Amino acid sequence: MYIPKINEATDRDEIVAFMKQFSFATIITAKDSLPVGTHLPFIVTVRGEDIVLTSHFAKANSQWKDIENHPVLVIFSEPHAYISPTHYDKELSVPTWNYISVHAYGHGKVIEDREQVLEILNVTIDNYETSYRQKWDNFPDDYKTKMANGIVAFEVIVTGLQAKKKLSQNKTEAERQRIIDTLSGSTDTNEKLIADYMRQNNI
Repeated sequence: MYIPKINEATDRDEIVAFMKQFSFATIITAKDSLPVGTHLPFIVTVRGEDIVLTSHFAKANSQWKDIENHPVLVIFSEPHAYISPTHYDKELSVPTWNYISVHAYGHGKVIEDREQVLEILNVTIDNYETSYRQKWDNFPDDYKTKMANGIVAFEVIVTGLQAKKKLSQNKTEAERQRIIDTLSGSTDTNEKLIADYMRQNNI
């Protein structure tokens, strides 16, 4: 990912927190020199020094067959906002886009142990809808086994991170404040989030 120095994010804890908050990501692999992508919910955990991304494919999605053979890329990117040049002091200005994105590179490993697969499903439910867990726990074992047989669980051990925060860092304080004020008053969730990130980062 192209990252000008002014937009580079390096705080590991901040990056992990972003990945956890915006955990519906895109995993990209290559097959026959062509990129292949699937959009999946990821569980992001830290194990010692390692960042681990856990998810599952539908078994019918053959992309799972390629995650162990080559490095994979998982892209986390959610809040973004169009920035109008009307916020700038100079008349000769053009529109742009503010956003945050994290690229996680790593090596994939298919998880075949049935108990581990079921535990991944449990953790995923707990992460996204805790109230559903009790209902899931009461389902017949043969039903849960059938569901588990229809997926391929996997994890990615992250070997490299790239994070970019493009939040009008190259603009004046007055221009940035006008952008924050405008985005804060928007009804669009993405725009409100970008305004929040601009505030949080003292930008």
